[in-house]
Amino acid sequence: MSHVFHRNPGNEYPVAVRGDGAYLIDRTGKRYLDASGGAAVSCLGHSDRAVVDAIKAQLDRLPFAHTSFFSNEPMEALADELIRRSPDTFERVYFVSGGSEAVEAALKLARQYFVEKGEPQRKHLIARRGSYHGNTLGALAVGGNAWRRKQFEPLLIDVSHVSPCFAYRGKEDKETDDAYATRLAAELEAEIVRLGGDTVIAFVAETVGGATLGAVTPVPGYFRRIREVCDKYGVLLILDEVMCGMGRCGDLFTFEQEGVVPDLVCVAKGLGAGYQPIGAVIVLGKIYSMIISGSGFFQHGHTYLGHAAACAGALAVQKRLHEGGLLARVAPLGKLLDQKLQDAFGDHPNVGDIRGRGLFRAIELVEDRATRKPFDAGRKVNSRLKKAALEAGLMCYPMGGTLDGVRGDHVLFAPPFIVDEGQLDELVAKFSVALSATLGHPAVLAA
Repeated sequence: MSHVFHRNPGNEYPVAVRGDGAYLIDRTGKRYLDASGGAAVSCLGHSDRAVVDAIKAQLDRLPFAHTSFFSNEPMEALADELIRRSPDTFERVYFVSGGSEAVEAALKLARQYFVEKGEPQRKHLIARRGSYHGNTLGALAVGGNAWRRKQFEPLLIDVSHVSPCFAYRGKEDKETDDAYATRLAAELEAEIVRLGGDTVIAFVAETVGGATLGAVTPVPGYFRRIREVCDKYGVLLILDEVMCGMGRCGDLFTFEQEGVVPDLVCVAKGLGAGYQPIGAVIVLGKIYSMIISGSGFFQHGHTYLGHAAACAGALAVQKRLHEGGLLARVAPLGKLLDQKLQDAFGDHPNVGDIRGRGLFRAIELVEDRATRKPFDAGRKVNSRLKKAALEAGLMCYPMGGTLDGVRGDHVLFAPPFIVDEGQLDELVAKFSVALSATLGHPAVLAA
């Protein structure tokens, strides 16, 4: 009998005992192709020797020194590396232990920035419906997934939510991308005006939608218009790249593909590639300077900020991405994966949309392609699909509630950057088996 309080106590979980590149192996010896990177975490796979050796070496030198007393060498070096590779306006990095902590820190830092600036009336946050920003209370409050929020609603701060940029579900017939982006920016501006233009702290968004919508990419020009609206009212732009950043979409920072620079960007998951828990908020110079010229310190903190072993591992990840050439593989491999998914499932009667960017891809499942009608939530398509995929030796990331937190099913793919074409074929073949087992008919494979 297990004494672990598992995230889903009703499940019987296989026990993972070893990693081998893109595979995890359970204690029976069964191998699972990790086609989702866990939850878009394991970008280097599960046995990268350089990262493991860097962490071991740091543990031999210094496992931990509390940051209220000391800095440490890998934390300083990792901050230097991230700032060196970010736009010039970024100046500082605040290290935490994961994505939820990064979002919490960003929200509090944004509020303190305006207090220090002499604008304490700014108290409102705006985010998007269907978003996910983490499970701590502040992050959950800005998140827009109705199911995740529902039972905790009385504990959450009041946050406004506007429409996501979700072309498959939100773009009107015959509406151009430009018109759609303009309409969404106008919706944000209307909400800022409704709240009071000088009372809004920040707009929070995932650059590419993650777990709860499934690799939803913005239409061209959307974020440029959002940036213009934020600037008009002095509102900060916080971009959440916890899942989609750190190379997952083909560039270290996905916002650079949108032609904008946020005021704060949150990263995690791929930052440490799963070898140690770590996250970070990367901060514009103007925000850091305002804090320093005001109270002189950020009124926030956790025990494991800037953990030496975690930073050493993340620094090794950065070296593998850039010096090892792995980041350059993401865009071409992503195009190849997209083509294979399109060839295998593009004509499947229950595949409504295949979308994404880089090695961050998703398939949205529907009951009816023509009307885009979702499956009844009672059928539990996403949970059944996950189970069938595991039985087939595949880890993917199915989720429900794509439309409104209850209805809708999609599956996310985020394989490690080390995959080869043969493993992409294995991904497609095993997913086809799982999809057939779940929905009762085979995928329509290319001739």
